[in-house]
Amino acid sequence: MNGAAHNGDGLGHEPIRVSAEYEGIPGDIARGRELARGFLAQVRAAQGVPVSDRAVEVVQLVVSELLTNACKYAPGPSLVDLELAEDHVEVTVWDSAPVLPAPETADPGRVGRHGLEIVMAVCQSFEVHREPDGKRMRAAVGLADHLHGTAALSDPD
Repeated sequence: MNGAAHNGDGLGHEPIRVSAEYEGIPGDIARGRELARGFLAQVRAAQGVPVSDRAVEVVQLVVSELLTNACKYAPGPSLVDLELAEDHVEVTVWDSAPVLPAPETADPGRVGRHGLEIVMAVCQSFEVHREPDGKRMRAAVGLADHLHGTAALSDPD
């Protein structure tokens, strides 16, 4: 994993952001969750931004689910970016597979394959963009305990 952190002052200057590259190997998902925890701890401490305990759990869950899908379905590396944007965190995961994820129909008897449904249920927004060399999935997670809306799967491109 390679990572780089960029800090801003929260006043419209350079954004507060962290990025990491993953190889699709055992332990990547745990490292992604740790990246999220560390990033939100930095946001809380350095920026004084209120971050609920629920938001910490949800951001870790979203990173885990999106990175799991990248590791499972895309050959090669994946990238995770976390960025503070006003009252939410944008979680972006890039992978090399051009196939867009699609939520499955509800089936309480299905074992597994609920990750996209979970991400869409807990995020303010979720979108996928096809790129020449894969796809980029972006989810917005609110930092407060209340929900601002429901995510919908979209491909604006």
